[in-house]
Amino acid sequence: MRVSIRAIATAVALSLSVSGCALLGGKAKPLDTYELTAPGADKGKARRGVQILITEPSALKALDSQNIVIKPQAGSIEYLSGAQWADRLPKVIQARLAETFQKSGQFAGVGKPGEGLAIDYQVVTEIRAFNIRLDGQQRAHVTLFVRILNDRNGVVRAARVFEADAFVSGSGNNAYVDALDAAFGKAATDIVSWTASII
Repeated sequence: MRVSIRAIATAVALSLSVSGCALLGGKAKPLDTYELTAPGADKGKARRGVQILITEPSALKALDSQNIVIKPQAGSIEYLSGAQWADRLPKVIQARLAETFQKSGQFAGVGKPGEGLAIDYQVVTEIRAFNIRLDGQQRAHVTLFVRILNDRNGVVRAARVFEADAFVSGSGNNAYVDALDAAFGKAATDIVSWTASII
């Protein structure tokens, strides 16, 4: 097997570079870590005795991670450099969606799996889009497909797609995440209102 001198030189240079960083105590810069916020949903009539379960959303692998997705153009994705979610995106959305339902005060109980509630309905969510779109005017785009499942008989009571957008104001990671947070907030409040109208 023939190995070029250039390949050997590159490998040696890389090795020296890495060891030099170690000797100097160089460390990779920590990633900026972000959360979503739970919007305050409109208060409505309380549904006595109705308890709901917020399941962990499903998502394709590109969205099922801590990476923050950027779409430079249709059909391609990248990840926001130097930034990450505080947990896997489905976990973050599950927690904040549950909190939004709780804030509404419209349900006797709102919980996640393992919390011991006697459940009447499940809110089952699929994350179809959760990204920053850079084609045209920069904006955050969120698409969530939601089903309301009767926990007692397994019948889907209703299903609907929720979409929300928020324009990016400013530049940098904070501006991108603020736009995603705003778009999620719109979708989350719509989901709570719709669920309350169904059950």
